[in-house]
Amino acid sequence: MKNGIYTLANDYVYNQLVALLNSIEVNGGANIPVCVIAYNDQIEKVRAEVEKRPNVTLFNDPDIFARWEEFSLKVWESHPKAIQNWREQGITTKFYRVGENRRYCAFDLDSNFEKFIYLDADTLVMQPLDFIFDQLDHHDFVVYDFQYKDPSHIYNLSSPKLIEIFSQERINSEIFCSGFYASKRGMFPPEQRDWIISELQSGESDILYMSAPNQSVLNYMRMKNNVSFYNFALNLPTGTATGNAVSSLHFENIDQVLYDKGNRLTYLHYIGLSSKLFSKVCNGENIDFPYRDIFLHYRYLHEPEKRPKFTTKAKAYNAPPSLGTKILRKLGLAKK
Repeated sequence: MKNGIYTLANDYVYNQLVALLNSIEVNGGANIPVCVIAYNDQIEKVRAEVEKRPNVTLFNDPDIFARWEEFSLKVWESHPKAIQNWREQGITTKFYRVGENRRYCAFDLDSNFEKFIYLDADTLVMQPLDFIFDQLDHHDFVVYDFQYKDPSHIYNLSSPKLIEIFSQERINSEIFCSGFYASKRGMFPPEQRDWIISELQSGESDILYMSAPNQSVLNYMRMKNNVSFYNFALNLPTGTATGNAVSSLHFENIDQVLYDKGNRLTYLHYIGLSSKLFSKVCNGENIDFPYRDIFLHYRYLHEPEKRPKFTTKAKAYNAPPSLGTKILRKLGLAKK
């Protein structure tokens, strides 16, 4: 197929996945193909949800997963301290967040779509995405975010090698958040991946940001290969670009679609909010968080009778723990 959307999910983010799929159906287009990449083997609920939707498929190919996992392992083995630090933190997998590495499968020559948009599961689509696909006729990598304002979550800014490898101008204008991007199949073939690993092994791995490994590596791969790049946030006419992060509290909800100063959002990313939070709310706990009602609208779009009905006073998602909870935690009698 030519165009399609990828996301990455398992049963842990099931509620977010349902909300995302429903938002794509309503705002993005009912017939646009969507492929859910299996984050790990815990996909019983995900598989059942996919089977109910004619335009949605599940990507669960062990061979393709294995070759990208091998690539990522070599990447992080080249880093002077990443593997050791993760072991000291109790991370026993090959490297940190192995499952997130599977998003790279969208680039594989054996993947589903010629041109694709990748969306994290904790996002909601607010409008048709045709203009994103259209831009892929002119550039090989397309984004729409403001991550360039904060490179500290992309690269190790304390590394003296960073400015040697990428100019400050490029750092200020080319980095992106890996929660939303568009690109093409075959963008990073095996020979380019081998070259990337050799460059990292030569000492460049020091610039990678260990706390967001896949986001850092994806930015590095694109910049090292000089893949043509376009960010709508930097190119739209003044006053027309919209935000996308849940931390922006000024968006206006009009008929279950969000607007930023009159401009319709492309997507909303619930970045920074724990998956546990969504599970608790869907299980009936009255915890408030930004744009909770619009999330619940899309989550229960096709089963409104299951939407939780809150009868107690809402508790803020970021409220400090009570004195009693603090005491129980010190005694080891409550979870942190």
